[in-house]
Amino acid sequence: MASMDTDELPVVLPSTTTSALSIALHPLPILNISEHLTRLRLQKRTRVPFVLGALLGTQTGRDVEIVNTFELAVSDDETTVDQDFLITRRDQYKQVFPSLEFIGWYTVAERPTARHIALHDQFTPYSSTPLLLILQPSTVFVASADSSGQSLPLKAYEPTLEIRDRKARSVFVEAPFNVETGEAERIAVDWTAKGGSGGTSLESHLQTQRAAVKMLHDRILLLVKYVGEVISGSATKDHATLRALSALIASLPASENTEFREEFDTEYEDVQLTAFLATLTKSANLLNDLVDKHIVLTSSREDRPSMGTRRRGMMGRPTDFDRFH
Repeated sequence: MASMDTDELPVVLPSTTTSALSIALHPLPILNISEHLTRLRLQKRTRVPFVLGALLGTQTGRDVEIVNTFELAVSDDETTVDQDFLITRRDQYKQVFPSLEFIGWYTVAERPTARHIALHDQFTPYSSTPLLLILQPSTVFVASADSSGQSLPLKAYEPTLEIRDRKARSVFVEAPFNVETGEAERIAVDWTAKGGSGGTSLESHLQTQRAAVKMLHDRILLLVKYVGEVISGSATKDHATLRALSALIASLPASENTEFREEFDTEYEDVQLTAFLATLTKSANLLNDLVDKHIVLTSSREDRPSMGTRRRGMMGRPTDFDRFH
């Protein structure tokens, strides 16, 4: 009975307990974790598959930098990490990137549980305090007055010990992080967001617009779900969030104003007319070029310079060809 009570205890310390770590997260681990989750969703046809991987980076004192990741193999019951695979992959990365060390692991979940504590104990031989990075794809993130609030569905946790009933147990404390990007990473992320080098600029622009609309649609659905859960009482009421939503909704009726609609339609027609005139001008230029080429090809022989003048020698003297012919 005592063990059951221990398992039911939360494994994350309250927000009043803070971590002194300074974590810098690079874009590559975020992309790798997202790709890992998306691929397993398609392969296993489940919304929340079991995702597990290792974090690579550097640590100097309390400053931690997460630079790269790699996936991990687990047993069929998803409780035991394949240690041989972990060591092999770590050593392979060590040969290519000597400065990177194993500093933690990542998974996908809503919050850490006792299951994550059991997994955490399997990583302690490779790092004294392995970090835990959790991707929370179903969490609603809203704007906050706190400047340290994260806008990504990610949370980092530092392991620590808690003394309860004269017994020590492993728990996690949430650690803030910042996304740090270099010039090369910004270029790579921008190239990836535009769909790579293939396709035309129009296709890249349309893909970017489609991704933006899809993201807006998904966030609206999350906000609607959050409001519904607040009304039903299944979610905690956040007055700052509700005031922000109220202010956003209050600004929407301005778009239904008659004067605004008339002005918008006028500007829309002007833009369409300008685009039409530009297309018409371009077509006229192409037609003009086509007519010029047609005139050059169909011009009569009389309009061209005679061959006799080309056979004249220097200073107008007849050549041998003119003398014998």
